[in-house]
Parts: sequence; structure tokens; C-alpha cells
Amino acid sequence: MADDPTRSAPDLVGLDDAALAAALVGQAAARAARMRAEGVSARTKENLADLVTEADVAAERLVVDALTRLRPEDGVVGEEGTTRPSRSGRTWVIDPVDGTYNFATGTLYWCSALALRDADGVLVGAVEHPGAGESWLAVRGAGTFERGVAVPPLEDAPLSAVCLATYLHPARIADPSIREPWLAATRGAATMRMLGSGSCELAAVAAGRIGAWAQPDVLEWDWLPGKALVEGAGGSTDVVDVAGHPWHLAGTPSAVADLRRALEAG
Repeated sequence: MADDPTRSAPDLVGLDDAALAAALVGQAAARAARMRAEGVSARTKENLADLVTEADVAAERLVVDALTRLRPEDGVVGEEGTTRPSRSGRTWVIDPVDGTYNFATGTLYWCSALALRDADGVLVGAVEHPGAGESWLAVRGAGTFERGVAVPPLEDAPLSAVCLATYLHPARIADPSIREPWLAATRGAATMRMLGSGSCELAAVAAGRIGAWAQPDVLEWDWLPGKALVEGAGGSTDVVDVAGHPWHLAGTPSAVADLRRALEAG
């Protein structure tokens, strides 16, 4: 996947949706990484773990500007505030830096992510993870690819045999409507990790390195790119409502079924 931050919009003309998504996440991640190397400051949004940097804003602007020129009929939604209604029935969903706390504190577990959805679901999902040197792309009906190589189908395994990636903000532990389902979901896993970037974690699910993923109240830019990767690799995804909170699940088919049963049983 190209990651040349100097690539101009005319170079993108004529690309199909998948190639465009791959190019744009490569550019967004390259711009963010360059800005981090030069030094960025962060400010909080809702809490100390929810940060935004100049790189988040600049990377989102890069993608939005390209889509405005190249897909003017499509809608655009971005984590950093972009909203453009769709006239085509299709909408691009942008997470310019997923894992901003990791990004701002100098760790490697962050990525740029992009999805294209229509009325039937996700058409394309793309994730660029510079720290791992990985470029992920999923195309509906074609599968999931890492640097152009098709990902083999996931081997099925139950939750009890795999690692579960999840997240629960400390402030939400006091809320039993979140805490109790979270405990029900996590206690059945072989082991558990909290890595701080949903799209990176979901790419790891698609790669078979993590067997399952579960989080409540996930926003679409944190869900759709990785959902596409997991489904394209033969995994399952699901959303189950528990006490008014939608829980987003992904992983091997058996692990996802186990998570749903655990959440519904409480």
C-alpha cells in the first residue's frame, strides 16, 4: 500500500474505491507519523484518555479534501467532526488516528482507518498500522488482504481457547449496566488484552493473532474498518444489546457465539 505523503490528488484520479481507501489511509498515517516525529501537542476531549492532536485533525483533513474532489456525491463522517451528507447512498467513515492516546504518548499501537458503507453494509475497510508495518484492506465479496496478499481463513475456536481484546474505561467500572456484562464476557476467555486501538485489535483478529474482540458503545469509525477486515477473513461479527448498551463483537464464529451467550445470560 502506498504511503507517500507527497502523493497529490491527481495521482488518485481513476482509482477504484478499494485502491483509493488504501492510498488514503497510507497518506493519513504517513502525515500523522511525520507530525509526531516533529512534535505534537494533545488536548483532551471527554476525559484524559480521550485525546486529540494536531495530527488527528490534519490527517482527517487530508482524507476529506481528497474525497471532496474525487467522490463529491458520497457522504463523509470523521471522528474529528467532519459531517457531509450523502447524495449517492454511500458514506466514507474516517478515523484519522485510532489509538490517539498511544500515538500521543509515543507507543506504536495506533493506526489510520477508513471504511466505505452503503445500505447493505461495509463495502471497503482499510487500516494502516505503521508500527507493525502492516497495510490492511478488505473488499466486500473479495476478502481481506495485507499488503496485497490474501489473508487465510480464520481457524474456528471457542472463546475458552483464545485471547480476547477489549476495553473498559475506569470511569465506567462503577456502572453495573456496563461492568456486569463486561465481566460475563471476559471471564470465559483464555486470556485478555487491552491495547487501546480498536482497528489495530480487529486487524489482529483478522490475522488470527487475537481470537475475539468485545466492546460496548462503539462508534462507527472504531468499528466499521475492522469489522470489514474480520468478515473478509472468514470471522464473525455481531452486535447485541445489553441493558441499553450495544456490545460489538468480532472473532472466530464460535468465540463470537460464546460472547453473545455470555452477555445475554449476564
